[in-house]
Amino acid sequence: MAQQRRVQLSTQRPTSTVCVLGTELSLDVRGSAPKDAVAFHVQGTPGMKLYVVHETQSVKLPSSVCRWPLATGTEVLLAMDALSKDVGDEKVRISYFGEASGVPVARAMLYLTCVEVSLDADTSRGGAVSRTLLDKATWTWGPDGHGAILLVNCDRDDPKAELPDNRDTTIRSYADLKDMSQMVLRTRGPRTIFTGHRLVLHVDFGNADKVGVFYGGNSVALEEYKHVLGGSKLAYAVKPSRHQEESIFYVEGLAFPDVGFSGLVAFHVTLLESPEKGLLETPIFTDTVVFRVAPWIMTPNTAAPLEVFVCSVEDNEDFVAAVGTMAEKAKCPLTVCPLLENRQDRWIQDEVEFGYVQAPHKTFPVVFDSPRDRGLKDFPVKSILGPDFGYVARQAPEGASSLDSFGNLEVSPPVTVQGKEYPLGRILIGSSFPRFGGRRMAKAVKDFLIAQQVQAPVELFSDWLNVGHVDEFLSFVPAPDRKGFRLLLASPSACYQLLKEKQEEGFGEAAMFEGLEKVPKPTINEILANESLRKFNNYVQSCISWNRDILKRALGLAESDILDIPQLFRGDVAMGAEAFFPDMVNMLVLGKHLGIPKPFGPLVGGQCCLEERVRELLEPLGLTCTFIDDYFSYHVLSGDVHCGTNVRRKPFAFKWWHMVP
Repeated sequence: MAQQRRVQLSTQRPTSTVCVLGTELSLDVRGSAPKDAVAFHVQGTPGMKLYVVHETQSVKLPSSVCRWPLATGTEVLLAMDALSKDVGDEKVRISYFGEASGVPVARAMLYLTCVEVSLDADTSRGGAVSRTLLDKATWTWGPDGHGAILLVNCDRDDPKAELPDNRDTTIRSYADLKDMSQMVLRTRGPRTIFTGHRLVLHVDFGNADKVGVFYGGNSVALEEYKHVLGGSKLAYAVKPSRHQEESIFYVEGLAFPDVGFSGLVAFHVTLLESPEKGLLETPIFTDTVVFRVAPWIMTPNTAAPLEVFVCSVEDNEDFVAAVGTMAEKAKCPLTVCPLLENRQDRWIQDEVEFGYVQAPHKTFPVVFDSPRDRGLKDFPVKSILGPDFGYVARQAPEGASSLDSFGNLEVSPPVTVQGKEYPLGRILIGSSFPRFGGRRMAKAVKDFLIAQQVQAPVELFSDWLNVGHVDEFLSFVPAPDRKGFRLLLASPSACYQLLKEKQEEGFGEAAMFEGLEKVPKPTINEILANESLRKFNNYVQSCISWNRDILKRALGLAESDILDIPQLFRGDVAMGAEAFFPDMVNMLVLGKHLGIPKPFGPLVGGQCCLEERVRELLEPLGLTCTFIDDYFSYHVLSGDVHCGTNVRRKPFAFKWWHMVP
């Protein structure tokens, strides 16, 4: 529906006003009528459309009715569909008539200038700003949705800058501008009309701290770009150029969606009419465009790897070399974080999670820094944040627990659950549920993940573990069939079953941990006879089975989508569980190449029976298993291969705005 504005008329002197293309004016014919007038006649120049609304009927003029009664509810509507060439070049005349008079008792003249004022952005999501008939003031999800998109400008395009680009108010490079979304203000019509009117670009007070707007006038020089809107600047008076009909503004997001911020931001341009001196300006037209700030998106194990990260510490050269060999096989660059930067902190999976942001015009990776803040705490800012590599962090003011480390943050591949699609998968986090008390992920982190909307989080039970991370009992690997992946779950019962088989085949005296110095070497017979170990693993199995049921429901999985990976745990209920031998689900997935913690299982016919079983499960899916020795460098320190590595992966081909959360 067109914007409508009521215009007061006067029989004392002519009135002048502006009509904005695409809007309607409602003429107050009764308010300006002389006391004794009972009817009126209206006529206008050819450049306008006139209607009389009388007794709920709308009649287009000219019509056969010559005079209209000045009845309650009668109004004259006026619209123009061509721009004026000169100020006041279109006119409307209202003639008023008394009871018996054939001659008008009074006349009101209105001089009109038609101009165009529009604020546009890439509402059709095609990658460029275009004029549109879509409703710019709304934002809708889905493949047929519309609405412009903003990126949080959280990279650092100038390596010499101290802060990410969303924390300064200067433009340091053309690359910085390319991260921003364009917003185009169009003003057409006689240029002199804009000297008597003011154009103001403004943003709602509640969202001003979430965006920044830059404007460089007609210049291409970087130093001409000024910060004009956002933060404490709520409005900017635009001076339309005498020669240029378009003003291009560059808009950056400063904050991701979160509690109290849906991600939607509206910008408005308002045309103000300046009446006589001493009176306040009056708004006569507003155009609005709404942007949504793009969410931070995680990538699953099954996505193609782009870069592998590992830390070099004093005792892990062989591990780093093994990860390097795997990365080479997967044709993937390896980044080694040196001792000086990691400060003896090898758990790179726990410090950061790699994701990305995307708009139709630009996509770039963004690292999410956990509240854990140990030796690696400066690594994300010092070594990852940079040109087209963004950074976001959340703190845990209540104090970080082990569950705030990002080994406790995973995401499933795309799934459909009872007809509802999750084309970007679902985030998985560990919690103390179903227990009362216990450890939970920091509220700030959880709130942030939920607010992104596109990967609806699922809470799993991980507090039964000593460290408490979901990556200690689950992983996803790519598969050529079914849903395109398998969920791998650590399984004590599958392990006991395998060991029982081997005992029955006569290998009861085969021992664990052969070749490892100063490590006790229990045999299959001893493990199977250890009642307290079996009892504890029954408890662990019940915890994993609880999660299995949640995952089947939340991800829409069948039993055939799940593979049970033999694994035993040790510990007690109070202290929590730890892997009894290197935790095989805690693996590095690089396409078809899997880097699996070497379990040092009992040797049967010269082969580790645990490795053998895992190969039987995974190789039919076209996957290659490489078993990496992490026993002394990671396993005895309560982590394994996945905990000690990290991967930046290829963004989804699916565009997040095409989904319906």
